[in-house]
Formats: sequence, C-alpha cells, structure tokens
Amino acid sequence: MRSHLTRVLLLMGVITLIGCATTTGKGSHMASKTAATGFIDKTMIVSGKEHRYVVYVPRDYTPEKAWPLILFLHGAGERGDDGLLQTEVGIGRAIRRNADRFPCLVVMPQCPKNVWWDKAFDEMETALDQTEKEYAADPARVYLTGLSMGGYGAWIYGAAHADRFAALVPICGGSHPEDAERLAKIPIWAFHGADDQTVPPAKSREMVDAIKKAKGNIKYTEFPGIGHNSWDAAYDDPNTIKWLLKQRR
Repeated sequence: MRSHLTRVLLLMGVITLIGCATTTGKGSHMASKTAATGFIDKTMIVSGKEHRYVVYVPRDYTPEKAWPLILFLHGAGERGDDGLLQTEVGIGRAIRRNADRFPCLVVMPQCPKNVWWDKAFDEMETALDQTEKEYAADPARVYLTGLSMGGYGAWIYGAAHADRFAALVPICGGSHPEDAERLAKIPIWAFHGADDQTVPPAKSREMVDAIKKAKGNIKYTEFPGIGHNSWDAAYDDPNTIKWLLKQRR
C-alpha cells in the first residue's frame, strides 16, 4: 500500500513539473503555437487619440522565423474610423480569396475622413512600427503598396522613406516626377487601368518614364479595357505578390 502511494505521489509531481514547463512567459514556444491568425483588429494611440487598424497574420505564423511585411494603403472610399473598410477593398479582398498566395504579414491602417495619406503619415508609421514590434517581421523584407489615393501615398511615402522598403507596388496612382532619383533606389512594379477615368494612366506613365530615366528598376503593367479598379487585376495575379516577396533590401 505504501509503495503504491509513493508511486502516485511521484506521478503527481511529474505532472506538476510538466505543467510548469509548458506555461512559461508570453514569448514561450507554447504561446507561439496559439498565436491568433487571420485578420486581427488592433488599436494605436496617435497624438493622444485612439485609431483602429488591422493586421493580417498567416495561418502558419510562428515567431520562430522572420516574416515579410506589407504595408497597404487603401483608397479614398475606405477612409473613416471603423477600422474595417480598408480590409474590404484591394489586398484584403485578395487575401480572403487566395490566402495561400500571401505568406506574409499585412498591416492595413485606415486614413481618417476628409484627409489624404500625406496628412496621415503618423497613423501609417505608428501602425507599421507597432506591427514590427509585435510580430517577427523581417526588416529586410518590408514592402509598400496602395491603390488610388493609396497609390499616390505609396509613391509619395516610398520616395520619402526609400531606405525603409524593399519594394513598392503603387496601383492607379501618381506623384511628382522630381522624386524619381530617390524612387530609383527601390524595385517598383506599377499598375494602372488603360481606361481609368478617375486617375488617368498618364499619371503612372509619367512616373515610370521618370524613373527609367533615373536608371531605376521599374516594371509597369497597364491593363487594357480596365477602368479605375485595376487593383483587383493586380492583386489577383499570383505573380504580383510572388515578385514582391522576392525583393530584399
């Protein structure tokens, strides 16, 4: 009887030790196995005000390796403060349709109402910085893309921070040709619809020509028969993200 009791007590001690070993701190291996994935709602404080944004985390995410990170800038129609609209158009839609094509983190800030991205750089930067701190993002593989108003934002912010991004994918946007020298330092693949009546394709062509003259590494795809919504064709093409994630800084 005594030997049986001893064995029971020893077994209980082993179970206790195992339990302690598998419930360590937040950075533990077990914690990484249960990390939330999918479209994760986030908040940040900018100038004393709370803002909402979203981070997409791949299903097989683990902090044991470094992941590519894409910063996505939405268009004018998705401005607001609900923290959700920006996930419904563009890259968010493409991820929901073909998640396997996006083995990367994607941060999706939301531009406030009645302003353009050039007036919301603080929100953009804070969301990006916070995501890099919270997740295992590879600093050599941080990318910038955007559509329409966000296409303009990608050109402008990319030129101002050319040393931060490994590549740009601006869609149906435009910017200042005088930024070509700085943009020439980054691999770029630009897209536009040939029948775009909202942002004329001449805006993209102008930037492409200027960067080519500056001897930059730029690709350009213009979709015949497509109007302003060229982002679906761009993001739905598996080669777009495949090309993007191959670029390194």
